Amino acid sequence: MSTTRRKTGTTGRVAATSRTHTPAATGARGGGAESVDPAELPVRAGEDPWTAAEVAELHTELNSELERLRAEIDASEAAITGLMRDSNDGAGDDQVDAGTKNINRESEVALANNARDSLAQTERALARLEGVGFGLCESCGQAVGKARLQAFPRATLCVQCKAKQERR
Repeated sequence: MSTTRRKTGTTGRVAATSRTHTPAATGARGGGAESVDPAELPVRAGEDPWTAAEVAELHTELNSELERLRAEIDASEAAITGLMRDSNDGAGDDQVDAGTKNINRESEVALANNARDSLAQTERALARLEGVGFGLCESCGQAVGKARLQAFPRATLCVQCKAKQERR
């Protein structure tokens, strides 16, 4: 996966940005929905096994989410560039105008950072789906659950481990 890191905004936060997705080439699977054996994907007790159609749908959803997030990041970066350019033309602005410009700029930077985080999570989920580890909780090693993954394909923790994490 091709990833570049850069510092953004005044928060000092480092965010990962990627422009291309390279399928994971680890494990028995090589990449793409067709290479995923649905029988290999874990499910919780009482859940039906994954079908090839469900895996293909999940793969398509993750890929479309990648494209949407990349477009969102590009739009945010263009908006930030415009806001930065406009901030230099502050002659005659009162304090309220300057404050509004700062709030707009910081809001756009926060949106861009959130989109970058979601993009990284989505790329990771797609790499896990095409490689090894998709559907297993990263904390306890049990199945995350088919229903949870269909609702939120980027999930890396089962419901119990996620609840523990949120209580901390």
